[in-house]
Amino acid sequence: MPQKQSAKKALRQSEKHRLLNNRYKKKMRSLIKELRLLIKKGKNTEAKKILPQVYKAIDKTAKKGIIKKGNASRKKSRLTKAINKIITSNVVEAKKAKTKKSVQPKAKKAKLPKATKKVKK
Repeated sequence: MPQKQSAKKALRQSEKHRLLNNRYKKKMRSLIKELRLLIKKGKNTEAKKILPQVYKAIDKTAKKGIIKKGNASRKKSRLTKAINKIITSNVVEAKKAKTKKSVQPKAKKAKLPKATKKVKK
């Protein structure tokens, strides 16, 4: 235990800061987990709705100095990339399904034998 008054105050402050930092970190992590779960289930509309909240939590923790700026940027980038990957895969699957239903296989044309010309020398 600290003996001096300033050391006691520093201990109280560091405990308070530690609790606040853990609160911000926990909120950020829980939102990221929720977003990843939505992405895994393929619910891209819900994932898009929750993305601004996740960005806000990540930016707030970076602003407070709990995580570094590059770490925050990397987290946001990877989450956005994951959402975009699901959206593009859903669009491609929808296009494939649409083309399979609307396009019918064409009948093959009968091939005629080619006329060959004899070249005289």
